[in-house]
Amino acid sequence: MTRTRRDPRSEREARSVGGRHRPRFDLGLAVGASRRPRRDPRAERRGFEVFAAPRLRLDRTQTLAPIPAGPGDAPSRRSEAAAPAVRVVAAPAYLVFAVLEAAKGRLSRLDRQVLGAARLLADAGEGGGAVVGIAPAGIVDLGACGADRVLAMTGDGEMSAPARAARIRAMVEALAPRHVIFAEDGEGADLARRIAVSLRETILTDLVSLSARQAVRARDGNRTEMFGAPPRFITIGEDRVAAYGGVPCEARALDGDFNAGRSADPAILSIEPVAGDPSALSLSETDFVVSAGNGVTDIEAFKALAAALSGTPGASRVVCDAGLMPRSAQVGASGTVLAADCYLALGIAGAPQHLQGIAACEHVIAVNTDLHAKMVERAGLAIVADAQAVMPALKALVDERKRRAR
Repeated sequence: MTRTRRDPRSEREARSVGGRHRPRFDLGLAVGASRRPRRDPRAERRGFEVFAAPRLRLDRTQTLAPIPAGPGDAPSRRSEAAAPAVRVVAAPAYLVFAVLEAAKGRLSRLDRQVLGAARLLADAGEGGGAVVGIAPAGIVDLGACGADRVLAMTGDGEMSAPARAARIRAMVEALAPRHVIFAEDGEGADLARRIAVSLRETILTDLVSLSARQAVRARDGNRTEMFGAPPRFITIGEDRVAAYGGVPCEARALDGDFNAGRSADPAILSIEPVAGDPSALSLSETDFVVSAGNGVTDIEAFKALAAALSGTPGASRVVCDAGLMPRSAQVGASGTVLAADCYLALGIAGAPQHLQGIAACEHVIAVNTDLHAKMVERAGLAIVADAQAVMPALKALVDERKRRAR
């Protein structure tokens, strides 16, 4: 067996440009089709530019492929991200109720976990079930938390516990859900027991863990456990079941009017909201705190802004040490540890002790001239400006909106 002798001179000349010593870098043509074609970085960069400008298109979803661009491509060509999918249960085999408190007009952490428990039981049965969220009217994010259907409780705030229990009992009797889940906290715990007793149903309260086949409850002072198949009525405490984190559900309004004739308890003659004085509340009881730091020099303007915003005034340790605010207004590890929904920090840099005092606050707004302050890093919304200039502007804006609302 023989083979043709290689001619290295001819091969070198074939890889050269014009017979010169400068090599040809067209590897795809010179070496053969088995090699990978050469990348064109300029064309790839043009594909990522917006309207052929230096500004790059940022693909945060990491799902868009590079857009090939060439001399004949239009500069406005771009890809669009796919719309998020929505989970739809058209014909459920059964229903699972999730009774939500939704205090202050929004879902709490425990409410989301109640929906997660209902989603767990709805997906476990044969044929697939649907989760029905029973909540006051106007609550959003029910679909993102796992609700396929929604039953709105209109006038829920005007009802007593017996009237509310009677309304939910009518829903249970009309729709016959397989499971009804409540929160083992506050009014939800009392409501679950009222409805279960009136229907003569077994109820399993304050579960330790819940799965599709088994519900576990502690007893005898947490020394033993009682377990069995999940009953119809269940109450769960916080952090017993994970919240739903899958594809958003439909959250469609369920047909049926269960609010007619039950808008209020006949034992209640009149309901009138009484506004409290935020400045008289303690920092541990309030939901909105407006706090002053070393960057605030006009304390009277600060107090006027706190009153206009209906917030409870607070302060950092530096302000309280200077005698500008009482010691009861001090926020931090050495003062009062907050659990407020919103915390507005004016001119506070963010010492470690102060940040420990606001660790449980859900929303933090910072006003500071230092972009790299620790309070600005902690805040969900930051205004990089002088607090002395922001306070009168913010108060004027609040006063103007109040005049328009009258």
